[in-house]
Amino acid sequence: MRRGLIALVAILALTGAARAQDGASPAGVRAERFGDAQRGAGFWNQCKGCHEIGPGAKIRIGPPLTGIFGRRAGTVPGFKYSKSMARMGNDGLTWTWETLEVYVENPKSLVSGTRMTYKGLKDPVDRADLISFLRDFSDRPQDIPEAQPTARRVIPELSPEVLALEGDPAWGEYLSSECQTCHQASGADEGIPSITLWPEEDFVIALHAYKQKLRPHPVMQMMAGRLSDEEIAALAAYFATLEE
Repeated sequence: MRRGLIALVAILALTGAARAQDGASPAGVRAERFGDAQRGAGFWNQCKGCHEIGPGAKIRIGPPLTGIFGRRAGTVPGFKYSKSMARMGNDGLTWTWETLEVYVENPKSLVSGTRMTYKGLKDPVDRADLISFLRDFSDRPQDIPEAQPTARRVIPELSPEVLALEGDPAWGEYLSSECQTCHQASGADEGIPSITLWPEEDFVIALHAYKQKLRPHPVMQMMAGRLSDEEIAALAAYFATLEE
């Protein structure tokens, strides 16, 4: 039985640096009903040991987050990213309101091998407030729209029934030949990430993120889009037990 979505992992942190004068969103632009940057600043106390933000922010354990909106993932000069983050940036992952919310709620929905270990924020209002705070440190915060309440998504959109599916490893083995044209059964990682011995839940979340076009890789979007919920569960069950 699936255990539900995996633990949320981290968003980021900041120093107590003062905001740049041009970093604050002008009155009337920010929709307070959906993102309170002042309240969001409080959540950074959990994260400021890893990231800095604001004028003069430097690399620490994580990259600085000043100007993160509109930035391609994995592109801060001088910071050594995980292979997974670098790959996602090469695939076109860009930090927007939507992708930041995805990452804050469940980083592995976008970046399976992220090194982030902070537990994250489950509450959607808390996440919106934190992302509003990040937006205030972007180059042109007035041009970054608030996400609409009707457009907010639980990432990825998976029903309890989908998460509870028991995959058939034998069926997964039958389906796996197409996967193994790229991903090596040995678990070797030679430019293409290994999926051998992935936890089933991680596998299911990642494939559905591609299917819902949350992850940007076009080939994986196409491949996942062909699979039913039951086929994804079967593949997850097979690769979770495949011996290297």
